[in-house]
Amino acid sequence: MYSWDDDTSGWLGAARYSYGDAGKDARDEAARRAAVRGPRTYERKAGPNEGMVDPRKRVETTSRNPLVVAVDVTGSMSQWPFEIFDRLPLLYNTLVQYREDLEILFAAIGDAGVDRWPLQVTDFAKGYDLEQQLGALYGEGGGGDAPESYGVFAWWMQHHVRVPNAERPFLIVFGDAPMHEKVPAGQLQKLVGYPPPQAKAKGFTGALLGWNQGDIDAVATWQQVAQTWDTWFLRRPTGRAGDEVDQQWTRALGRERVFRIDDEQRAVDYAMGIVARAWGRLGDFEQNMLARQDEKKVKSVAERIRRDGPRVLACPSCSARIPAEAFGRYACSYCGNTLEL
Repeated sequence: MYSWDDDTSGWLGAARYSYGDAGKDARDEAARRAAVRGPRTYERKAGPNEGMVDPRKRVETTSRNPLVVAVDVTGSMSQWPFEIFDRLPLLYNTLVQYREDLEILFAAIGDAGVDRWPLQVTDFAKGYDLEQQLGALYGEGGGGDAPESYGVFAWWMQHHVRVPNAERPFLIVFGDAPMHEKVPAGQLQKLVGYPPPQAKAKGFTGALLGWNQGDIDAVATWQQVAQTWDTWFLRRPTGRAGDEVDQQWTRALGRERVFRIDDEQRAVDYAMGIVARAWGRLGDFEQNMLARQDEKKVKSVAERIRRDGPRVLACPSCSARIPAEAFGRYACSYCGNTLEL
């Protein structure tokens, strides 16, 4: 398992990597708390910590750079919370260099028709607090094969999450299945509370505020979520390109936001790379990967992200426009900030 400290000497790649000064205070505090707690372990359990992951709650963060990581935990994907837990210090310690106010929320998605815990959601947290938050999730491993209840999670994101200071926050969804096209109102009422309390406030009707108390169109709800969140569906390497799963998620998010993972073991790297490129730090992230993996794998991941990942359209420091042809190391002509595209 990866550790919370800054020591990368045990990484197995040929290159060497050192974390930068940015985010060092947060990393040091996480490492201190981890040392007190002792070796990292992932507790095998019979269910989630229901008090921590109840989807009826509402969450808010004042971070300008929140990140939501959602994982389908049905069937063979039930082990993915562990895979992310293993790489959690790497995920946070790497990205907090690029945005020091980074906070992360985790979600586990199942099938509301058959699962006992079809939606589990943590709070936003940072540093070592993420250890407890992610550990509260449970990979139930149920599901009704396909489709799954991604639409319930989309509705929760739309109505239970507030990020008032974020401009274009990231939402990464790991999955391998289509979604139920319609979400029954009864399911939403049972799981998250529906319609929202504000639909009845001050004499307004649900219809006036966009809630009609009927079944929810899952694809349309994802389209609404994607207006606020930079949303990516990272698809596990199953099925064939252009199949039913790809088509439905393309309707929900757009073709460019459906990203098929080539190597399941590199799933977290793809997610980090997408964020790193959008934040103008892909070059640094490549060095990070080279210190952990062989050069061929790193080249494959980096090429995919450059070809299919997000484009950096504006300088993160001054918001100046970046030329479409800019590539590699680029210095902003207005503020001089160096980006790695």
